[in-house]
Amino acid sequence: MTRNLAAKHSGKVIVFDVNAAAVAAVQKVCPEVQAAKSVEEVAERSSMIMTMLPASAHVEGVYRQLEKVVDSRHKLADSSTIDPMVAKDVAALIMSKGALAVDAPVSGGTMGADKGTLTFMVGSNTKEGFEAVKPVLSCMGKNVVHCGHNGSGQGAKLCNNMLLAISMIGVSEALFLGKKLGLDPALLSSIINTSTGRCWSAEVNNPAPGVLPDAPAARDYVGGFVNRLIAKDLGLAMKAAQDVQVHPTLGATAQQIYAHLANTENWDGLDFSSVYKWMEDHSQETIDGDDNARTAA
Repeated sequence: MTRNLAAKHSGKVIVFDVNAAAVAAVQKVCPEVQAAKSVEEVAERSSMIMTMLPASAHVEGVYRQLEKVVDSRHKLADSSTIDPMVAKDVAALIMSKGALAVDAPVSGGTMGADKGTLTFMVGSNTKEGFEAVKPVLSCMGKNVVHCGHNGSGQGAKLCNNMLLAISMIGVSEALFLGKKLGLDPALLSSIINTSTGRCWSAEVNNPAPGVLPDAPAARDYVGGFVNRLIAKDLGLAMKAAQDVQVHPTLGATAQQIYAHLANTENWDGLDFSSVYKWMEDHSQETIDGDDNARTAA
């Protein structure tokens, strides 16, 4: 994302990360990118500030730091995936200082980030606020969509990722069943991808090794969107569903499966398509409601 922003944006790009090695890695690829020593320094040197952090608590902490230094010249876009209510609260905190704040989570995976084809789902209370941040987001994404009020971008992201998890499990089950029935996974995938089962999980991030040369499955599921992150997003989706009294049956099942993988040694850091490998390795097991594996009778 930083590489695309630096290449396409006319202004300076200034970065900060608590992990100095991450900043050094960015500067190795993009020497023109400048490093800051703190969050506050980024705000002092920039009018447009983007954040992408692991969880709601991290966003709240960073925004409390930014609250001290932002004013009416600042525009903030948070691309973390967090609780929609937290997104609303931190935006209100920043807007109380006269600055603009939107939530702008992304979809498209590591491949989309690399190619600059991400989708940004933007929650902004006004159309004008959305238009103000759109040019910068467009440097990194192909689709920049105004979803509605603050927090609605996060809502869209959680719905998307719940569906993503369900579809990956479904594709994995179909390919695993097909293999057991004597079908080559690559052949079955080609049929699925020209039929009604076609989806991103089958076409772009296929979970069966040997089908796609660039998918995580081709490199032992290293890299990509790891199990602990999809599990985190599913937990947020289930909380959001509970908040509005919705009970997603398949979403809850997907949460149980990925919570188990996220809490299993050597599986938490694998791409979420590794659920296919888990099925192969544990074909006699199921996941119960407490996220525990048990042997099927």
